[in-house]
Amino acid sequence: RGQLRVLEKRVERKREIFAAYHEMLGKAPGVSFMPEAEYNRANRWLTVMLVDAARFGATPEAIRQHLETENIEARPLWKPMHRQPVFQGCKVSGGAISEQLFEQGLCLPSGTAMTDADLERVGKAVLACRR
Repeated sequence: RGQLRVLEKRVERKREIFAAYHEMLGKAPGVSFMPEAEYNRANRWLTVMLVDAARFGATPEAIRQHLETENIEARPLWKPMHRQPVFQGCKVSGGAISEQLFEQGLCLPSGTAMTDADLERVGKAVLACRR
């Protein structure tokens, strides 16, 4: 409950972080971000970059590994539920969109304590992966 007092401030910082990444990376070939619905206001709790590897020149995993060498933590987007071991052998209905998002998604660092310099460092490291 104590964090509710700073909720708006945290959401605003998350939105600023998303905007910074979108500005730095959103024009690179093969990079896209989730658009904001016209009827709502996203909290941008997590910033996920989608990468078309053929257009960008690197896969999300190659980018993640490069970021790791720069001591920047990023992670793949969540593995679809139907690909989790506990559901192996279960009937699957659909799943193509979650598969595509898993293959193309990369979660960028987005903690509210990040500075603008931190964001710039991440952006430059991502762009350094382009071939």
